[in-house]
Amino acid sequence: MFLLGTCVAQIPIPGRSKNQGEYGMGLIVNVPLPADEVSQAVADVAQNGIIRGTKEYNKDEYITGAESGSSTPVFPAWTEDGKVFYKFKKHTLDPRNFKDSGDSGTLAVRYVVQPQGDKNTLLRIDAVYVEDFRKTIHFSNGMVESSEYKDIQDHVAKIELMKKETVEAERVKQEAREHPERKAASSSSSSSSSSQPAALNDVSADAQPIQAAADAAPAVSPEPGESVEQRVRNLRSQLERKVKSPGAPLKSAPYQTAATLKSLPTGTEVLLVIVTPYWYGVETHEGDHGWLAREQLEALR
Repeated sequence: MFLLGTCVAQIPIPGRSKNQGEYGMGLIVNVPLPADEVSQAVADVAQNGIIRGTKEYNKDEYITGAESGSSTPVFPAWTEDGKVFYKFKKHTLDPRNFKDSGDSGTLAVRYVVQPQGDKNTLLRIDAVYVEDFRKTIHFSNGMVESSEYKDIQDHVAKIELMKKETVEAERVKQEAREHPERKAASSSSSSSSSSQPAALNDVSADAQPIQAAADAAPAVSPEPGESVEQRVRNLRSQLERKVKSPGAPLKSAPYQTAATLKSLPTGTEVLLVIVTPYWYGVETHEGDHGWLAREQLEALR
């Protein structure tokens, strides 16, 4: 299932009920989302270096070390419409869930994203294994395709959640600009509360993306005689980070395929505005806003 906000969409597999004995059938699903959103999720999965639904050794969970590319000799060139992605692992030893597989060869997965109007997308996933020496082709029993599709579903859900958080954070910021008296009242109430240690605890449930950034900093009790301005400065310092070496691209949205707004050099200081499991929404000293992957930042001290 795709989790889109509060809606849950059942994704059918039209006309194909697979079982473990059907090799080489691949997977075709109709996804009720625009093609650009599906492409974003597929691109992330194609670049993650993992091929799920198979393994080389019994102790493994999946195959690692896979590469992504715009083509692979394992599959013939795609001549139909749609956007194509490939992920492959060379010198794979006897991968599981491929018919009569053996020896060493190349394991490859192909993803084809085909728009079906403005709101639907046809997604096709195929997996094959080709031996290096005999060039024998071995087809998947469907486990690779279904496992990779589950990974794509998870990425789509994360993208939808991050987009919702971005929209909500912008709404909260716009509301604060239009009604500064509410922000002042909230800050005053937060400072006087003794039951909550964080300075921004008195925000509404609608402001959770902003609250998440405040929660990322350690809770510190106000110092005696500390003014509201001093308290805000102290809290701000707790939410500051700097860019790790060798620098990082500031993205327009929280995913790798989003447009790069600018490149931030090593040591660039930023302020955390939104916190998600994998990304930070940040503001630079120059007033630029965008997204950075969490692993690209570190504490100032």
